[in-house]
Amino acid sequence: MEISMPKFAYFQGKIRPYSEAKVGVLTHALNYGTAVFGGMRGYWNQDEEQMFLFRPFDHFKRLLDSARLLMMEFDLTPQSLTQVAIDLLHAEDYRCNVYLRPLAYKSDEIIGVKLHGLQNELSIIAIPFERYVTNDTDAHVTFSSWRRLDDNMIPARGKISGAYANSAFIKTDAVLSGFDEALVLNQDGHISEGSAMNIFMVRNGVVITPPVTDNILEGITRRSTIELLRQELGMTVIERSIDRTEVYLCEEFFMTGTAAQVTAVTKVDHRPIGSGVMGPVTEQLRQAFSDAVYGRNPKYRHWLTPVYAKVAEPA
Repeated sequence: MEISMPKFAYFQGKIRPYSEAKVGVLTHALNYGTAVFGGMRGYWNQDEEQMFLFRPFDHFKRLLDSARLLMMEFDLTPQSLTQVAIDLLHAEDYRCNVYLRPLAYKSDEIIGVKLHGLQNELSIIAIPFERYVTNDTDAHVTFSSWRRLDDNMIPARGKISGAYANSAFIKTDAVLSGFDEALVLNQDGHISEGSAMNIFMVRNGVVITPPVTDNILEGITRRSTIELLRQELGMTVIERSIDRTEVYLCEEFFMTGTAAQVTAVTKVDHRPIGSGVMGPVTEQLRQAFSDAVYGRNPKYRHWLTPVYAKVAEPA
């Protein structure tokens, strides 16, 4: 996926030209994966000429929680980081959908595997961004031969950079085999996630998703999806472990995430899901999610933080 390079970055405590945001090849995070990251979207509402950040406080809280897993402490709050993100977007002056990538990392240039006694830094960039899964209304996925990392190995609830080598194995093998995505089993043989997204299935009219104890990311889009399914679609949502063969028999299947948003899966391992096309629950959910993140549904405005100040109407 090609991206447009940013003009600016929040780096070493200031917003600087992106060309100045550089680290050395000995940087601890680069060599040992000792970093955590987040993903966040900003949605451009053309009618209001406004960009809305989707649940930035929740995203930055998770980032800081993930950092604590790697023994990183910052004199920052979700509120102060949200203001940094807004200032960065003002500098970029985007008028389109964007993706923000905050990264907290061990910045020392040393050799040695450890977490303690190291310096911590935090950066943020923002880029124009649309779809992560190109075929997001008709995705064909497969079960990966790779297993998801266990909480006692590298915790999935923290977006730890080094853990995403696991996701890279999963995604590359699936794509090179002709699939759009992959589903991953945990060490117990239950479905955990996609390569980098949460999963849901509709079976017998009920929506089912794995619990947070099945080695999944505690997804903010996942949490929002559960609320939308219950409040807007009137669906029953159950959190429980899912067996592999249940997916072959379900009526609908979809994946969620900051990048993936709501991606419909219509085929798994060459087997059609339901009728083989996006189902009604997924279709309605995609619309409800879009209405929420673009600010079209006032019930969910509390999820959104506007980026640009409103211009006062002339007297």
